[in-house]
Amino acid sequence: MSSRRVAMKAVDWMAFGERVPPNQRAMFNALKTRSDALSSRLTTLPEKPLALDWSYYRNIIAKPGMVDEFEKKYNAVKVPEPIDTQGEKINAQEQEANKSAQSYCQASKERISKYEKEVMQLSLSVAAEATGYNSPAI
Repeated sequence: MSSRRVAMKAVDWMAFGERVPPNQRAMFNALKTRSDALSSRLTTLPEKPLALDWSYYRNIIAKPGMVDEFEKKYNAVKVPEPIDTQGEKINAQEQEANKSAQSYCQASKERISKYEKEVMQLSLSVAAEATGYNSPAI
């Protein structure tokens, strides 16, 4: 079912697992187990469904024309494939979230450097006080 198979995105279970709180580890393991089971079942399905042997049913069923009618109706059934209506919205949200995260990281780096300078100044002033350079002369 490679051409018609539902597009499956690979899940980075290691990265996902790192973000799971310890109290929800059991639910995470159940989700991963369920996902693995469904993925393995999906990969075992054939690309096309098995063809029906209509001649077998024509020989078995006594009523003439019944199998032909069923075959005609069976071949007329078309199962619609789902249409992606939300993909563009999700991609736009993802890009917006990435921009927001990058700007937050940049602002955090600026705050960190500012705080590191303040810590350095404070540590120098503490060191100066400890040596007695700022003490009034006796």
